[in-house]
Order: sequence, then C-alpha cells, then structure tokens
Amino acid sequence: MAGGEAAAPLLEKKTAVYREGCPGCAVERRKTLNPGVPYKEFFHIWTIILVSCLPISSLFPFLYFMIRDLHIAKTVEDIGFYAGFVGASYMLGRTLTSTAWGMVADRIGRKPVIVLGIFSVFLFSALFGLSVHYWMAISTRFLLGSLNGIIGPIRAYAIEVCRPEHHAIALSLVSTAWAIGLIVGPTIGGYLAQPTEKYPKLFPVDSLFGRFPYFLPCLCISVFSFPVLISCIWLPETLHNHNTDEKEDQASESLTAFFSNSEEIVEHNITSTMKNNVLKNWPLMSSIILFCIVSFDDMAYSEIFSLWAESGRKYGGLSFSSEDVGQVLAITGVSILVYQTFIFPRIIRVLGPINTSRVAISMSMVLLFTYAPITHLSRPWSSIAVNIASILKNNFLITIVTSSFILQNNSVTQDQRATANSLATTLMSFCKTFAPAGAGIVFSWAQKRQHVFFFPGDQMLFFLLAVVELVGLVWTFKPFLVVPDQFASN
Repeated sequence: MAGGEAAAPLLEKKTAVYREGCPGCAVERRKTLNPGVPYKEFFHIWTIILVSCLPISSLFPFLYFMIRDLHIAKTVEDIGFYAGFVGASYMLGRTLTSTAWGMVADRIGRKPVIVLGIFSVFLFSALFGLSVHYWMAISTRFLLGSLNGIIGPIRAYAIEVCRPEHHAIALSLVSTAWAIGLIVGPTIGGYLAQPTEKYPKLFPVDSLFGRFPYFLPCLCISVFSFPVLISCIWLPETLHNHNTDEKEDQASESLTAFFSNSEEIVEHNITSTMKNNVLKNWPLMSSIILFCIVSFDDMAYSEIFSLWAESGRKYGGLSFSSEDVGQVLAITGVSILVYQTFIFPRIIRVLGPINTSRVAISMSMVLLFTYAPITHLSRPWSSIAVNIASILKNNFLITIVTSSFILQNNSVTQDQRATANSLATTLMSFCKTFAPAGAGIVFSWAQKRQHVFFFPGDQMLFFLLAVVELVGLVWTFKPFLVVPDQFASN
C-alpha cells in the first residue's frame, strides 16, 4: 500500500512542481503552456550545429594545397601523410575530451559548454587559417577539437526544449544540420581558398590574403560564428539547478510525467546502478555501439565513394571530376534536408526507431550491390544513377543515426543525458579516426584485383561495406540491442 502511495504522485499530472529561479523548470513550464513545435529554439540549435560542423568540412578542399605550401612534404605521398595528421588531430582532440565536456554539461549546464564550443570555433578557425608552420596547423586543429564539446550537449539540449512528440523532429534536425554543414563547408573551402589566384581583382597578391592564402575561408567561418555566439545570450538553459533529495526527485520526475507517459517510463525504468554509471547502462551502451558501427560505415563509405567516383573506368570507377562529385553531394544534402524535415518524423511515428533502423540497414545493403554496375552506364545515365544511389544511401544512413540518437536519449535521465551523448561522440570519433585510413588501404588493394573471379575490383569495396552493415543489422536484434521499455514492442 505504501509503495502504491509513493508511486501515485508520479502518475497524477496535477502534481507537477516548478521551482522558482530554476531554468530547467522554466523550460518545462513553457513546454506545458506552448505544446507546439518550438521553431525559434530549433532554428537556434540548427545554427549552433552548423557552426560546429563547418570547421571540419571546410578543410578538405584545400588541405592538400596547404600542406604543400607549408613545405613540410617533399613528395605527393608525403603530402597525404602529413595531411592525414592534420585531419586526425581534430578527431583526436574530440575523442579525448568529449565525455568530459558532457559531464561538465550535466553538472553546470548545457549553455556554458555550448558557448565555449562556439568561442573555440571563432578563435581557432581564424588561427588555423594564419598557420605558417606545420606545428601551428596541428596545434590549432587539436585545440579546436578539444574545446569544441558541443555535439553531445546539443543533442541532449535538442530534446529538452521540446515535448516528447517532437523528439524525432528535434533529433532529425541535428542530423540535417550536420549534413548541410558537410555540403556548405566544402563549398566555402573550395571557392574561398587561395583567393589571390582565383579572384586577383578583388584580392591583390600583396594583401593579407596573399600572404595567408587559406585565411579567407577560415575567417568567414569565424565571422559566421560570432553572431551565433552573441545570440547565445538568449539561449535558455534546460538543466535544473536545484539539489533534490528522494522526495524532491520524485516531484521532479512527476514534472516529466506531466507531459508524457513515455517519458515517465524512461525515467523510472532506469535502475540506480545505471544512474550511477552510464557504462553499466546496457540500453545506452548497446545503442551507442549501433551508432558507432553505422558511423564507421558512413565514414568509410564517404571516403570510398569519392575515390571510386573519381577513379578511371578501367579501374571500375566513373571518371568523375571533383565538380561532378561536388554536385552529387550538393544534391544529396538537399535531399537529406527535405527527408529529415518532412518524411523521417512520420516514418518513426509509425515504425518506431528499431524497425526503422532494420528496414534502412536492409535496404542500404541491397543498394550497395547496385554501385558497381553503374560503371557500365554511359553519360548521362551514370550521373543520374549515381545521384539516385547517393540520395538513397545517405538518407538510409542518416535514418539509422537519428534512430540511434532517439534510443540513446531515452535510455538515461536528464542529469546524465549530456554525458551519454558525449560518450557516444567520443566513441564515434574514435571509430571515424580509423575508418578513412582503412577505406583508403582497401581501395588501393581493390585497384590491383580488377580481373579476379570473386568480387573483382571495386565490387569488393561495396561487398565489404555491406558486411559492415550486416553486423549493424544483427546488432539491432536481441540480445545485442536492449531498448527502453517504451520501444520494447518494436
């Protein structure tokens, strides 16, 4: 009877308690009074994620030339070697610090970590563009990765500013903004690097941009990040700032129950052991492992796709130019924006994150076996076919990633949500450190086996990618993937 009395307040919507002066309670009150989609907060989140992504994606178009101009490498092979370390330095910094930033966000709030991350983009992006020595380029990228702890806290923040029925939209927004950043960034880097050579009438050789030919794209990113940084003054904090004993904790939990029975289930089916140690929370860790498998596959696919598309037809490629590949990626980015905004939320409501992931992985595996035959098509049919394949493939991948975000964020309580998302970012960054190198090695090996009987040439590349996805598909079933109770029926 006592247990029933203790549990009763959790089930009664009228027991919601708001603490005066608590920013988290203020956000909860706003969600109660305004049940619609919080478009203003979502747009703010979108710009923050874009700021975080641009320093990564803008680097690739000019990194080769930057390393060459630093005179650290003497051969083409050496340029690739040194460029790889510059690219990896960011991921290494993010791997080492992401979990720590998530813990900080769970202790003092999401807003301070987000503000520091944007400030690091503002400062170190500009400094990277001013690099005149290899050690400076490495150091600024490493510091940018170390201090930019936005990704984990912003995923937690995205679902905390909206009601449960809008969680799918919020997390798809995170994926969409990141995908758009991967399109906009290379455009900035490609068109604005070496401006004195491309636009001599606007940028004289003896100007600042002549001395620092890669400063302009980095400066543009810093300039874009500055108003976003200022706008964080009006960014509402979502973390509750009051200490709770057992009784107060129940009242706080009932606040969540005020909005949705599903969130009540999330909060109260997490054991005290899991709450003390996220590493022992298997629903969380199993969804993070799925996320890492898909992230590894995504990074390896991105590396292989560009190499395959630009390689000669005699090697099983498409003989595409860099402009052709850029056009494919741009069209893909637009499709992701449309799909994640209008289609994905409806699919997730019908199928749930588990079945959605299974369908997406299965269809992605089948799609991979259509890539190699595209090389036998003539223009423009090969261009049309590869655009369709790229659109479908990337949307399948983003579907699985966003579904794993939903599972992760529903496997922990609010006071561990940023830590959980940052732990996922750490492990994902670790996987993405090895994926490009592995993909490059396998690609070079495949080029030398064009006439073998079993999966010749690039067919082997897509077969191995399908094997990775098969591992991901198997992981979506019991006993590997343990899901929160509200998704158990999926």
